[in-house]
Amino acid sequence: MPRVSRAETEKNRAAIERASSKLIREQGLGVSVADLMAAAGLTHGGFYGHFESKDELKAIACARAFAESVERWNKRVATADDAGAARSAIVEAYLSSYSRATPGASCPLAALAADVARENDGTPVREAFNDGLEQLVDILASLQDPAKPDAAAARDQALTQLSTLVGALMLARATRGKPISNELMAAAREHLQP
Repeated sequence: MPRVSRAETEKNRAAIERASSKLIREQGLGVSVADLMAAAGLTHGGFYGHFESKDELKAIACARAFAESVERWNKRVATADDAGAARSAIVEAYLSSYSRATPGASCPLAALAADVARENDGTPVREAFNDGLEQLVDILASLQDPAKPDAAAARDQALTQLSTLVGALMLARATRGKPISNELMAAAREHLQP
């Protein structure tokens, strides 16, 4: 069998990371290596040519999911007229029917929090999750009322807002198809508007 070129190897690894980032948000951290590789269009046998372990891939996929969220949030901030409008744009997108229906394309906080909580302390995926969480908190903290320059207060507000976003989206997904699902998102959106 011919050797795969370096470019093809890099392309395959990127495909695995991209597919894994989506699939772990859809199915959780327990998804099998075979399923992850199939989602990338590759065979199970090639996995260890790219990664030392499933734990390594889970951390990479988690970090990639957060990078996608950070990028989306930063775009919303950059196109908003002010901090309040940026926060509103984040809230509206986060608590949308699209986010509820597509966990594989939305925030890893709501998709992975329960799974990551079951991971042992110090595991790579926990570290990736915590790093990503801090990045999102920092973005929200930067969007707090500029009349209150206290960094600790801004962080506290951001933590409360992010907790509300994540909790509302998780509950809305769990009650999908029931009227309360829309009510949860609407109540959280109203509470979080500047």
